[in-house]
Amino acid sequence: MTGVRVTLKLATSLDGRIALADGTSQWITSSASRARSHDLRAAHDAIMVGSGTVLADDPLLTARTIPLPVRQPVRIVADSSGRTPLTSKLMTSLSVGPVVIVTAGSEAPAHAAAGAAIWRCGNGIRVSVPDFLRRAHAEGIRTILLEGGSHLAASFVRAGAVHELAWFRAPILIGGEGLSAVAELGLTDLKSATRWRPVATERIGDDVLDTYVRFEQ
Repeated sequence: MTGVRVTLKLATSLDGRIALADGTSQWITSSASRARSHDLRAAHDAIMVGSGTVLADDPLLTARTIPLPVRQPVRIVADSSGRTPLTSKLMTSLSVGPVVIVTAGSEAPAHAAAGAAIWRCGNGIRVSVPDFLRRAHAEGIRTILLEGGSHLAASFVRAGAVHELAWFRAPILIGGEGLSAVAELGLTDLKSATRWRPVATERIGDDVLDTYVRFEQ
């Protein structure tokens, strides 16, 4: 699609849930796994989440490694309707590193005035993954770590834009009432499902990090 490589990071229970039914997700995986996640952040040009994740978790999205990286990744929010609060950790930490608000076409003047970059990549209703990746490439971004939530993950998988999965699994079961890591993909037959090839497994205490790459036919 473009020269941008996208890694989808998942942190789930054994049954693929990212949170309880009420949205509680802190913390499913261990502190050691979260430290490993910061290594992944530092290894990418940009970190991306959806506005729902910002509203639910208020993440800072920095790479807090020891030592700190020389340069923080660009922090990107897919926000088709400008829901990212100006009081969020992202918007109040612009001195730490750049923040990009990706809209479906709206102006987002308040976010721009606060210092965030605004990328218009959509049809006025939802953010277009291909449009976004073209813009990211034009801005010099070559690697993106996609961190959530489930609808953003599904949109990238549907677009065939995810190249690699970094899947942290904790040894717990949440059950069917928990929130799924990936939202609906609209599959009508199994032949249409994206296939993944396991390339690495890493034990992190009681957690496991499995890495998969997309199977290219």
